[in-house]
Amino acid sequence: MKPLAELPQPDLLGVRGVLADIDDTLSTAGRITAAAYAAMERLRAAGLLVIPVTGRPAGWCDHIARMWPVDAVVGENGAFYMRYDHDKRQLITRGVAGEGDPAARRERLRRIGERILREVPGAAWASDQPYRIADIAIDFCEDVPRLPQAAIDRIVALMREAGLTAKVSSIHVNGWFGAYDKLGMTRTLLAEVFATDLDAERGKFVFIGDSPNDAPMFDFFPLSVGVANVRDYAGRIEHEPRYVTVAKSGAGFVELAELLIGREPRRTVDRIMAPDFEQIPEPPGGRVPARD
Repeated sequence: MKPLAELPQPDLLGVRGVLADIDDTLSTAGRITAAAYAAMERLRAAGLLVIPVTGRPAGWCDHIARMWPVDAVVGENGAFYMRYDHDKRQLITRGVAGEGDPAARRERLRRIGERILREVPGAAWASDQPYRIADIAIDFCEDVPRLPQAAIDRIVALMREAGLTAKVSSIHVNGWFGAYDKLGMTRTLLAEVFATDLDAERGKFVFIGDSPNDAPMFDFFPLSVGVANVRDYAGRIEHEPRYVTVAKSGAGFVELAELLIGREPRRTVDRIMAPDFEQIPEPPGGRVPARD
């Protein structure tokens, strides 16, 4: 990993958007600092797209899409994207269609999660589990004392044994049925909403993250950046970022933002929205259905 300061100026000038993990990338010790939030606003004011790409649940992403200074959000590790059309005052959600009955799928996930909790002492349901629609999240350090690496590995093994895709973030192990991921839904979002072929324009986007579940994004984007705490996962990330910040967590995100905002000349991005694509209707009352 090279220092962020070595990112070439010609590459900086071509950047069109910033894709960012949330936990321990945008957030610091579980909170979004004023500086990180302001950095998102400043990036958008400079004409850049700002899109969080996170493992956090649908309920949180509804809020993020509506309230944060972002253009859209990819949630639950690629299960869906959400964007808020401020002109129409409408939340638009596009998701990966799962096989079979959704209620039955959620029940299978619940049973797998309960087995994990029985077999891995100290593990717990993530506090945001009731707001999820496609996966389970097992907490190993957010609201519980941090589990040893062997316990985290055991959670992953139990999920995979049950037929789930399992990914480790900085706080949770997430598991879901299907082969989707953050990168696939980001590609769909950019094609459908921003008329962008990501495979052709991957060099125009920066991805910034911090943990093993960001590996596909680190591998895909030539301008992949890790906040400094990504070093905590040395040897445990399949693909490391190409650049790394000096600062950790939200301060590292601000470091990247300052570099992009300070580039010359600045560019303005057309926020072109594709008019027609499959939508998941918003639940009645705007509420996300809770886990059974």
